[in-house]
Amino acid sequence: MNTITPHRHIRLWQQPKPQPFQNPPRLKPLRLFPLYSSNHNSTSASTSTSISREGTEQGIPNKDVRTLARFQSCHNNICVLQVSRRADHPLAGSRLLLLDKPGNIHSISHLFNPLTSSYLDVFATLPPIIPSGPIAILGFGAGSAARLILHLYPKTIIHGYELDPSVISVAREFFSLSKLEQQYQNQLSIFISDAIQSIPTLEDGFYSGILVDLYLKGSVIPQLQDTNTWKELKKKLHRNGRIMVNCGGRCVESEDPRRDGDVVKEETLKAMSEVFGEDKVFVLNLGGVKEEDSWVGLSGGLPDLEGWKGQLPSELCCHVDMWRLYNYIRERPNNKCL
Repeated sequence: MNTITPHRHIRLWQQPKPQPFQNPPRLKPLRLFPLYSSNHNSTSASTSTSISREGTEQGIPNKDVRTLARFQSCHNNICVLQVSRRADHPLAGSRLLLLDKPGNIHSISHLFNPLTSSYLDVFATLPPIIPSGPIAILGFGAGSAARLILHLYPKTIIHGYELDPSVISVAREFFSLSKLEQQYQNQLSIFISDAIQSIPTLEDGFYSGILVDLYLKGSVIPQLQDTNTWKELKKKLHRNGRIMVNCGGRCVESEDPRRDGDVVKEETLKAMSEVFGEDKVFVLNLGGVKEEDSWVGLSGGLPDLEGWKGQLPSELCCHVDMWRLYNYIRERPNNKCL
């Protein structure tokens, strides 16, 4: 495993404008519905799966979903699904990683396109608005965010932290992580460890950006509702660095019915704003409607929006105008990617 060393020489905003995606889809927000297996305890590779609650989404027909792997690791209920290209659904042709019993999607991979039509695409808008330096991904999963960021900004240094070694093994076998590591062997480092406790702290901070995607049993981890956690994460940031976090929302189903997704989201953002300041936390809602909301939080002041858009491919520019100051999210409607 490589030793963590800072790489301050990178200037992401000076990188050439990324090349257009090959046959990019029209990007629009996609709620990551929990996936429900017909038998959660089954280990059969033929287990069929639906993608919806009754009455909220038509779902993917059983015949269009194939289970590639299903097992219980020391930390997660791991399932890898392949969605047929014939499926009449935005996830058609994708490979999905599920890590909890309700079946929330944690990673998405399309064979010929790094876009995911999810909050993971929003994560990839972070590099242009942070100083030069490495980015940490806390909750690396199968590497969807890292893959897209490296596609857009090939010189980025990424340190991925993942608690479960089985998740990384699955990512290497089913999500081409080994190929990504080989292609970016001098830039991508993966650490099997507790994300919050393991990332380094320097006097001047360490990371220019931190992406937080930490879930346990279908819910944002309890530590992110604690201001002490955000104080520790803030110490890891280089001056003018930013944190972007997947806060979940009603779209996330927890194994524990007492951990309501909407309540957990609010408590997470509240703790974050108490540390960074009420005017230094912005939010973006991908879901749009009440039953399908999916929230991302961003620390720091709102950057120059036009300059931000100028550093992004057109498929991601729509997200820039969706950010709202956290305090006013109930009063100001969100725009949508159309």
